[in-house]
Amino acid sequence: MKIMLLLILLSLMLAAGFLLVYLWAAKNGQFDDDYTPAVRILFEEQQAEITPNPSKEEA
Repeated sequence: MKIMLLLILLSLMLAAGFLLVYLWAAKNGQFDDDYTPAVRILFEEQQAEITPNPSKEEA
């Protein structure tokens, strides 16, 4: 029965750690991206054209 208490306490501490890391990241702006979503559609095709596509022509 002691192991169950230990496992519950460890899981609660781990969950609290994940919550603290998430809150720290949100506070420091890790999830703020105002620029990319607005222009992502503009650069998707251009990126596909720039990257070489290995095809049967090379073989």
